[in-house]
Formats: sequence, C-alpha cells, structure tokens
Amino acid sequence: MTYIPPVFISHGSPMLMLEPGRAGPAWQVLAQSLPRPRAILAVSAHWNTRTPAVSAAAQPETIHDFHGFPQPLYELTYPAPGAPELAAEVAGLVPDIHIDPDRGLDHGAWSPLSAMYPAADIPVIQLAVMPQASAETHYQLGRLLQPLTRSGVLILASGGLTHNLRDIVAEAPDGAALPYVREFRDWFVKALQRRDLPALFDWRRQAPQAARAHPSPEHLLPLFVAMGAAGEMAAAQTTYSDYQLGALALDAFVFAGDEP
Repeated sequence: MTYIPPVFISHGSPMLMLEPGRAGPAWQVLAQSLPRPRAILAVSAHWNTRTPAVSAAAQPETIHDFHGFPQPLYELTYPAPGAPELAAEVAGLVPDIHIDPDRGLDHGAWSPLSAMYPAADIPVIQLAVMPQASAETHYQLGRLLQPLTRSGVLILASGGLTHNLRDIVAEAPDGAALPYVREFRDWFVKALQRRDLPALFDWRRQAPQAARAHPSPEHLLPLFVAMGAAGEMAAAQTTYSDYQLGALALDAFVFAGDEP
C-alpha cells in the first residue's frame, strides 16, 4: 500500500476559506506533492475530549464552529464522504477509543481540506485531541496510528503553531508578527529540526512566551500526533511559513518518517 507522511497545518483564521491569500495556494501545492490518499484522518484542534475519540459518520456534516464572521462563510460546505471503515481501523489500533457515529467535520478539518482537496471526494473522519493530556501522550497516540501511514491514509493534523486570539491585530498585513510570536515560533521550529523530544514535550516550561503563544494547548497538540505517527526517525520538513493577523504563525510541516 501507499506510504503517505503525516502533515501538520496551521489552519489560521476561518477567513482563509473566503480569502485564501498565500496560505490556500500553499496548501494546494502541499496536497499535490503527496500521493493521493485512500482516506484522511484529520486530527483537529477544534474537537476536544477527555479520552481518545474518533468520528465515524458516513456522511459528515459541515460544522461552522465559529462566530462573528461574514454570512458567506456559513454557507460553505465540504461534502466529503465519511469513512466508518477507517474509524474501525483506528479503533483496532488505539485501545478503548470512543467511536462517535455522528460527529461532523469542524473547520479545523474542512478549512485546509477545502484548499487541499477541493473536490471533496476523499473520505474523511476526525480524531479528537485531549487538552488535559500531555504533548507526550499525544505523541504516543500518534505512534499507535503509524500503521495507517503505510496503508494510504493521510494523517492531517490541523491546529496552529501559535494561537492567541486576544492578541490578533486585525490590520496587520500577512507576514507581520508580534515579536513574541516570532520568538516562540523560532524556538519551536529549531527544536523540531533537532528532534529534541524532551524539549518539545516540555514546551510549556522551556519555550519562550509559551503561555502567551498558547493560552490553552489544543492548537499545538495535533502536531505531536503527526510527529508520533511518522515514527522514531521522523524529520520535520517546513513546507510553508508565514504569519497572519500578527498573532498567528502559519507554519506547515511534513513529517518524513519511517517509510516501509
């Protein structure tokens, strides 16, 4: 079966679905660089649970889980089919995981996917993140999922390398960033490049400005799932780097891992 490396995307503001700017085309190029998946497991920052959970809807609804945006954003849909059979595969790999038969696709999934695979013809399900659990726990969850990467499944982790909505600068041009955002981003990317797992797992204490970059951890946790799924020798390759609204680092990574 086809090997597909796990991917992490910083999905940025929902407005990227209406005004894709530089990110949308970059996500398209990323998708074109990968083998076509048989199915996608989207690990979304916007589905939070206390224990592992996977969705299994046959026809997942498009969830508009954001507020205060222009009406056309709420009229967008992403009618990709679900993949109950993939949910069953995930359940076979992750002990005691909860299967949610009704969960649809939130914008953590369908925002990047609408740019990457606009035809919405690849089956998609979601995996939740657990904000109360550690980065290392999510890495180990990813390790359990590694067999999927060798069977044509794209593990698409979707969150944000930084995510503090209180610091958003509405008038900031793309590419401009608050100093602390650059400081956190640079530390994290360098740790990824070194594959310094102890530092990455302890990012809340070791990374500069960590509490401000991530007042809550859910937007960074998907990255650890992708990294774990890539295997012990995975190298993070930056495929896109930019800033949006001053406070959002939009880095995307492919975790080139242990190919069979």
